[in-house]
Amino acid sequence: MSSTTSSFPERIELSGEGLVLRDWTEADLTAMPELFDHPDIAYWTPIVSPFDEAAAWARLDRDREMRAQGTAVLLAITVDGGAPLGEVMLRRAPEGMEIGYAVGPAHRGQGLAVRAVRVMAAYAFERQGAEQVILELEAENAASVAVATKAGFELLDVPLITGEEKGRPFSLQTWGLNRP
Repeated sequence: MSSTTSSFPERIELSGEGLVLRDWTEADLTAMPELFDHPDIAYWTPIVSPFDEAAAWARLDRDREMRAQGTAVLLAITVDGGAPLGEVMLRRAPEGMEIGYAVGPAHRGQGLAVRAVRVMAAYAFERQGAEQVILELEAENAASVAVATKAGFELLDVPLITGEEKGRPFSLQTWGLNRP
């Protein structure tokens, strides 16, 4: 795929399940540290820590670059298209279409991640032609395992993905959801 051709539209807004998933904008930069500068997010995700204004700019720039390359799209999770409450990602990976997510600590317990994952999976199936979408999660991350099961994903019988990030080893299970 050439870097000038994107498999994702230049702008995306997805609605469903009481959510609006929309593009990140420069107006969101001040809200991003409150969402992402948290020990849980630093521990369980590859999002940089500490997460400050410079990290927000770098994330927005990287989001735009990955979309232009057609490799990933990052969308703000909102209830009305306004203030971001978290993020959901769709990435093309060797294993298939992968979804990732993070919800700001102040917005947890509202089912935002489950609903955002379902909306993004529907987009992957309906607009991107995916046959299966996956989540890669650490078994010890009980909150993410709960999101996977509530969103209808099943643990796949595939080898664990192991590695090290941010100085700590990880072991990821792969959860899958097939096209309905």
